[in-house]
Amino acid sequence: MSLPRYFPILDWGRRYDRSAFTGDAVAAVIVTIMLIPQSLAYALLAGMPPEAGIYASIAPILLYAIFGTSRALAVGPVAVVSLMTAAAVGNIAESGTAGYVTAALTLAALSGAMLLALGLLRLGFLANFLSHPVIAGFITASGILIAASQLRHILGIDAEGHTLIEILASLWAHLGDVNLITLALGASATAFLYWVRGGLKPLLLRAGLGPRAADLGAKTGPVLAIVGTTLAVWFFDLGERGVAIVGEVPQSLPPLTLPSVSPELIKQLAMPALLISIIGFVESISVAQTLAAKKRQRIDPDQELIGLGAANMGAAFTGGFPVTGGFSRSVVNYDAGAETPAAGAFTALGLALAALFLTPLIHYLPKATLAATIIVAVLSLVDLSILKRAWAFSRADFAAVAVTILLTLLAGVELGVTAGVVTSILVHLYKTSRPHMAVVGRVPGTEHFRNVLRHEVETQPHVLSLRVDESLYFPNARYLEDQLAAYAADKPELTDVVLMFPAVNEVDLSALESLEAINARLRDADIRLHLSEVKGPVMDRLKRSHFLDELTGEIFLSQHEAELYLKDTSRLRTRESGR
Repeated sequence: MSLPRYFPILDWGRRYDRSAFTGDAVAAVIVTIMLIPQSLAYALLAGMPPEAGIYASIAPILLYAIFGTSRALAVGPVAVVSLMTAAAVGNIAESGTAGYVTAALTLAALSGAMLLALGLLRLGFLANFLSHPVIAGFITASGILIAASQLRHILGIDAEGHTLIEILASLWAHLGDVNLITLALGASATAFLYWVRGGLKPLLLRAGLGPRAADLGAKTGPVLAIVGTTLAVWFFDLGERGVAIVGEVPQSLPPLTLPSVSPELIKQLAMPALLISIIGFVESISVAQTLAAKKRQRIDPDQELIGLGAANMGAAFTGGFPVTGGFSRSVVNYDAGAETPAAGAFTALGLALAALFLTPLIHYLPKATLAATIIVAVLSLVDLSILKRAWAFSRADFAAVAVTILLTLLAGVELGVTAGVVTSILVHLYKTSRPHMAVVGRVPGTEHFRNVLRHEVETQPHVLSLRVDESLYFPNARYLEDQLAAYAADKPELTDVVLMFPAVNEVDLSALESLEAINARLRDADIRLHLSEVKGPVMDRLKRSHFLDELTGEIFLSQHEAELYLKDTSRLRTRESGR
């Protein structure tokens, strides 16, 4: 076993120098400042105590720095996974109780164990079953759900629900209880954060800052909102006037915690843990590969599973909840000059210092400000235009997107993403069960063969050349038989059938039996079956059967070669019939 393969720190750590340290340290300071409000906000979203967000950003980052392969990925709580955590754990225990915290720890441990198992078994390819349309639809619906769920904090009212209808109904029922001061704080913070996204950077540029400094300064906008609203609550004693605040946060490093080993609880959390693992991995690997490509670095998906698995196990044993690689903080980490995963370790150190010394400063932080931070962050994820693009490009993909969005909004995140995955798999099976096949002919003056319905081509009346544009396996084997029988029935003068296999990469046993049946039926009708452009691996597989011995025709390297052979055969038959 190669240790650097499973411990990438042994690889980049040997080449660590002062230049890398400087870049990592600067990036760590900037990401730490950004991560403190984010961690608190996502803990609120997950239904956890605010300090759990900081705890979930310390040990996981350190463990990812040891096991992960991305130089810029920043691991910690993210919006979508926090929402999924709240949805899963909220069905088991009430937020704010010890049972809720224990369930969240157990969920992180289960997710970590699943990610580690997938990584050690090198099963990262399983995430490919979550198609891009499903991911886009799920993230869009989740963004809407998250934003709606945070409106109660902006309005200062009690509301609950895991679906959009439940949330909106609960908000409507409590609308008469709106706290106007909370609403003013929340609305102001939301408006300010929206302005920061587009207006602060130009302002800093006009003030003389460089483009990079202005960009990074704009990304620290949430800190300004937190400082301003916290001072307002403290100075005017708004907590006594009904404004919900974070309150006392323990001044301590992450505690040692133990997930539950209750079989009943594990059974209840197993499916949510699997969904969180897959969603988290897909989000994380997408960010990691995007950033790595900019510096021509390599990401190992299977090792990323191990890194994320270790991070989640770390969260489970240090008072956190499920984590993954976050897009916004990873981009900030990259833009700030992070050179190695050590930047994450330095960020963890900064967060540990914040947990020890800065938590008293957030006592008066209004929850409305954290909700505003979440709303502004997640609404950038909402992309309803995916429905229009999918409809124009592929009705099947549109179905997958629409089902995912509707069920996520109306039935909850777990059912939504599960339905999206199932729809994607069913759509794939449907498409491959009815592979595209084209009758082809020669383009005049060339050796190219194209679809007779799309091009002006030359054909031979006694020859049917059929191009198969899909690998042949059990879902589509019978379809090939039916289509060929239909084509043959329309050509009574048929003497030869050529199956073109340029796009066939696989032939399984069911497809082999179909080819044998086709060969036998055509032989009974005095029609020969030929193959052309068969790929090497497919030919190797066919050679291990009796099919080639029983084949009534020939196997040709190219369709051009097949046509020349069949023309000569036709002339020979014509001469023999004229004698």
